[in-house]
Amino acid sequence: MESHYYNVDINWQNSRKGIMCSPELSTKNGICIEVATPPEFPKGIAGIWSPEHLFIAAVSGCLMTTFLAIAENSTLDFTSFSCHAKGKLEMIEGKLMISEIFLKPVVVIQNEIHFNKAMRIVKKAKNACLISRSIRSKITTEINIQVKPILIESK
Repeated sequence: MESHYYNVDINWQNSRKGIMCSPELSTKNGICIEVATPPEFPKGIAGIWSPEHLFIAAVSGCLMTTFLAIAENSTLDFTSFSCHAKGKLEMIEGKLMISEIFLKPVVVIQNEIHFNKAMRIVKKAKNACLISRSIRSKITTEINIQVKPILIESK
């Protein structure tokens, strides 16, 4: 596979806040995200995406997109995928870092026969996620496969 590049431009607006855009994603209206220091830090701003949130989102988003690709190639019949993600920021050897990311993916299937297959695909996605493989943070995953058959009402 050839190399790919992903571009992001950020411009400071004021205080501890900037605007982040990608030329690959921009349209007339522009697809941009405000980014700021989180409120836990001096002069941090609440209610705006922080680099820490974006870092955790990248891991969670990669798990989802990798799962979707593997599920499609494996013809897994599922009705939904969701994932709660939480990152732990702590001081390690005198330096702040996101030491661990906790992922709680939930996959809903309609038929119990696909339970083991769904579990294998989520585990495979976790191991194949290129973002997770590119970082030092420990990734802890608690997988939840739910079986919710579609009920057909009879008249």
